[in-house]
Amino acid sequence: MPELPVPLLSEEQAARRAEALGLNARYAGLSVFRILLQNEPVARELASTVTTLLFTGNSLDGRLRELLIMRIAWQTGSVYEWTQHWRIARGMDIPVQDLLAVRDWQASQILSGADRAVLQATDDTLEHGFIQPEAWAACGEHLETEAERVELVIAIGNWIMFSQLLRSLAVPLEEGVDAWPPDGKAPR
Repeated sequence: MPELPVPLLSEEQAARRAEALGLNARYAGLSVFRILLQNEPVARELASTVTTLLFTGNSLDGRLRELLIMRIAWQTGSVYEWTQHWRIARGMDIPVQDLLAVRDWQASQILSGADRAVLQATDDTLEHGFIQPEAWAACGEHLETEAERVELVIAIGNWIMFSQLLRSLAVPLEEGVDAWPPDGKAPR
């Protein structure tokens, strides 16, 4: 493995630091947090944001969140993000064909109107830095509350930031985890 810009903590070191910060123990086993815990205040805040968006304070539908994360991972070439969220999305029973559809969602015939609106909002943010009015209009047909709309923006921004940090810090997949499931196909 090539030298990382910031080395991984051992699993034991990461576990000790995570426990001292009051973080969920599962974070300490992830390569991304084994690097982020080199800066404990940042790791604590990012873990808090991720926990809120994934588990405790979310209002955005989990399927929509995972589709937008998968789209970001695909568009940015973030192997770690794609691979980790493939597992999360499959654990939520999101069908394989729906996850693969994010690769070329505009040509897909299987995604819902809500899926398509959120994926357009994601692409707008990746391309223009913000959600365009047409995408907001489509999202407004499917995201009924202000809380969902705010969370959409935060989720897109969070996972774009994670893609950037994962690629910049060259975060490796955990041992024994296969990249780009299920077919190994990666973006060009």
